[in-house]
Amino acid sequence: QVQLVESGGGLVQTGGSLRLSCVASGTTFRSYTVGWFRQAPGKEREFVAVIRWTGGTTYYTYSASVKGRFTISGDNAKNTVYLQMNSLKPEDTAVYSCAVRLDVISTRAAEYKYWGQGTQVTVSS
Repeated sequence: QVQLVESGGGLVQTGGSLRLSCVASGTTFRSYTVGWFRQAPGKEREFVAVIRWTGGTTYYTYSASVKGRFTISGDNAKNTVYLQMNSLKPEDTAVYSCAVRLDVISTRAAEYKYWGQGTQVTVSS
């Protein structure tokens, strides 16, 4: 059974930075696609970033709203995926969750099988 635990959320001012972590147990990230999603109050869950390691190559993609500000990376030895968030804006406020799937990269939340509990990110103006 795959279990995911996120951490690193908090309260930050506009323009600030946070680094979220997603630690997996029960598997290794090397076999999975790992995505970050977020959900703000009253809104649908939204894709943020995704990463996958295949044949020695790392693949990743970002949503348009975070590209250039957020960076997804991973440490396979620690079974951890990170989301470095810079230049944060109030509209980035949401619960951020990581998720994994066995198959190729996807930006659709419904295609991810395992989810963490989420970590709250609040950006004050």
